[in-house]
Amino acid sequence: MTSSAETGSGPRPKSVMLTFLGIHLLDRASAIYSGSVIDVFGRVGVSEEAVRSTLTRMAGSGLLTRHRHGRKVYFGLSERLATVLEDGRRRIWETGAVNRSEDGGWTLVGFSLPDTRRGDRHDLRRQLTWAGFGLLQNGLWVAPGVRDVAAIVEQLGLDGHVTVFTAHPAKPTEAAELVRKAFDTATIASRYHDFMDKWDGGKPAFPDDLTRQLMLHSDWLHVVRRDPHLPAGHLPRDWPAIEAETLFRKLDADFREGADRLAAETLELLPTAAQPAG
Repeated sequence: MTSSAETGSGPRPKSVMLTFLGIHLLDRASAIYSGSVIDVFGRVGVSEEAVRSTLTRMAGSGLLTRHRHGRKVYFGLSERLATVLEDGRRRIWETGAVNRSEDGGWTLVGFSLPDTRRGDRHDLRRQLTWAGFGLLQNGLWVAPGVRDVAAIVEQLGLDGHVTVFTAHPAKPTEAAELVRKAFDTATIASRYHDFMDKWDGGKPAFPDDLTRQLMLHSDWLHVVRRDPHLPAGHLPRDWPAIEAETLFRKLDADFREGADRLAAETLELLPTAAQPAG
């Protein structure tokens, strides 16, 4: 069986890995045996080689910590990765898929970087897109509400090159016009429809509730993390986010008991009081 993680039609193995770690390690003082990860990922069509490569790269970049117990290697969360996963958890369970705020203003980001910093310019654009910003016009990005851009600027070392401010549109500019110009709402909506098309039957071709839960969460994060969370009042009345979120929550509840039972049987955890491996 081939999963969406390998076909390119959905989340990549690293995205699935992040989801897996968020479900099974976040808020736990534990590391997980690599063999357990290989076992579960094999059930959704991800090869052992792909799993080992993903774990190795994530450990090499400081996202994971290695722990050795006997001849086995376990992987735990770094503080940096725990912060990333906590953001994903909030996005699913607290922020939700629908922004019902009436008028929370807008965050605007302007920047000008010389051609000698083309790589930094690319990284900044990518980070702004990930943070929910859309390109309004050349060099000016907007996002609804108040967004914290300081961490992005600091991480990229762009202090002095980026201007950030909050504002409200004034005549003749309307908020709906900002949405239309800066965001591809048709593509955002299509992601929600694709999610519902895949999951509306309740049990796509994954072998058990543990893998169904994993891929359900992976697919949902794949959608909501690329949704800039635009104000609902400026979106079409048939905006699919509410229906898709209702489906996600129902299926999560359906799979949870079986997934928890299988996780207890399948996943080998090690308390992270053990010293990281060298």
